[in-house]
Amino acid sequence: MTLDVQRIRAISLDLDDTLWPVWPVIERAEGELRLWLARHAPATARRFPDGAALRALVKQLWSERPELRVDLGALRRESIRLALQQTGDDPALAEPAYACFYAARQKVQLFEDALAALEFLASRYPIVALTNGNADVHAAGVGRFFHAHLGAAQLGFAKPDARIFRAAAAVAGVAADAVLHVGDDAVLDMRGALDAGMQAAWVNRAGGAWPADQALRPQATVTDLTALCTLLR
Repeated sequence: MTLDVQRIRAISLDLDDTLWPVWPVIERAEGELRLWLARHAPATARRFPDGAALRALVKQLWSERPELRVDLGALRRESIRLALQQTGDDPALAEPAYACFYAARQKVQLFEDALAALEFLASRYPIVALTNGNADVHAAGVGRFFHAHLGAAQLGFAKPDARIFRAAAAVAGVAADAVLHVGDDAVLDMRGALDAGMQAAWVNRAGGAWPADQALRPQATVTDLTALCTLLR
């Protein structure tokens, strides 16, 4: 398949690992959370001394409470609540503890190509942020480039469900086949967008191979967002 630039009337755009690397952000946020717990819930801080220990509870709740899978913020908050309960600290501390984590989670460091790409894209198309995560484009300092921000927690379904992509097209005011979705994940982003009838551009920064079990391929593969903008000129 070949990208048809003339069809594009709007862009839907993934956030984590497309505009910024996500794991450094999560690790810093977990560090801020541990410092908060050390001050306000020391028994929990001793029991869960690092990010891996806290992430184990996230994985546990992912298995035990599938209704939380579309709301990663709620999943993280409830994992903190579970940690507090297990150590005898006050479970009500989960709310302010999560607020600490969430604030730190928004302190992203954009990829070097991201800001110029956002300026270029926003000057030509309405851009809709489309994420399964709990990043917020306004809190992250790039909200001015976006027409709208849609998340799985808000809609009740997550990528690669075609409905979240169609919702992005609807909020942009165009048909799904007039949208180019841009993202880094071959399954969550590319398969979902193609299933919804969109064109898709895979941002493959690591130079990985296309998954053998994914029959449909995106209309474009680029190494970064600068290359994407070149395609769209």
